[in-house]
Amino acid sequence: MPVPKNVLGEPLETCSLEPRTGFTRSGACETGPQDIGSHTVCARVTAEFLEFSKAQGNDLTTPVPEFDFPGLKPGDRWCLCAARWQQALLADCAPRVALRATHERALEVCNMADLKRHAVDLS
Repeated sequence: MPVPKNVLGEPLETCSLEPRTGFTRSGACETGPQDIGSHTVCARVTAEFLEFSKAQGNDLTTPVPEFDFPGLKPGDRWCLCAARWQQALLADCAPRVALRATHERALEVCNMADLKRHAVDLS
């Protein structure tokens, strides 16, 4: 099985273990055919983004234990759906992104220049 790559073409790094994120809850923004939403963008969520997501019908603040979802608070890192991040970008409330933990499949939806402008891990 090939090693998952990030948007920089390097091995995919962990996004968050606390809270444990990822479509498979591995802590990484890994993806596969069953991940219809492409949970590939590792973002540090903000209050503004959480409000935006809730207004779009996806409440990320309320815990859902049956899906091993703790509920998010500002500052948490989470694997977001690439399309939701892109939508937030267009609404001028996209959260910052950890490129080394963002799966290369995010580039199917998001522009690398936009991701880089929002990067927390570029020096």
